[in-house]
Formats: sequence, structure tokens, C-alpha cells
Amino acid sequence: MNKLDKFDSEMFDIALFAKAVSNPARLAILKYLAQTKSCISGDISDFLPLSRTTVSQHLKVLRDSGLIKGEIDGPRINYCLNGTKIERFLKMTENFFAQVRSDEAVCTDC
Repeated sequence: MNKLDKFDSEMFDIALFAKAVSNPARLAILKYLAQTKSCISGDISDFLPLSRTTVSQHLKVLRDSGLIKGEIDGPRINYCLNGTKIERFLKMTENFFAQVRSDEAVCTDC
């Protein structure tokens, strides 16, 4: 038995989310998509201080985590936020941190 098998699937999901949002470039992409309030077709790197290759790599991480959707439309890909997945991740992290936030869990001897 693998030691990782002892963790529940929700912890893996939270870790995936945390990894996806652990980079300021990916946060900027999410913020940009949220501010546009629509799907973006075209080159997101035109709106961010990042190269096209760098943006592409970050978009892949965000797609793999489920935070964004990318749909092919001819030669372009339309990117938009995946609201359902974002809400799920927010609820999971809120529930997790509610369990570890209590005053009784804080060390007062440090």
C-alpha cells in the first residue's frame, strides 16, 4: 500500500487547486478572465506582460486543474473560467481551513 493512499481524495483536489494558483502569472490570467466577464478568443499574452509560450504553459496548468475551460473554435481556442469548478474548490478550501483555524489548534508556546 502506498502512503499516499491514506489521504482522502478531497485533500488531493485541494492540493491540485493550490498548485494551480501558486503562481502569480496564473493568478493574473484568472483575474484577467474574470474581469473580461466573457470567454476570450485570441492571444491572452497580448493583455499580460508574459510571452506567448509562458502564457500557454500557464493556461495548460489552469486547464488541467479545471479552473478554466479551453474550447477549440477553428484555429483559435476560447478560454473562460469554469465557475462550477472554482466554486467547488473555494468550498473545499473553506471547509478545510475551518477545521484547522480554531483557536485551540494554535500553539501558544511558540
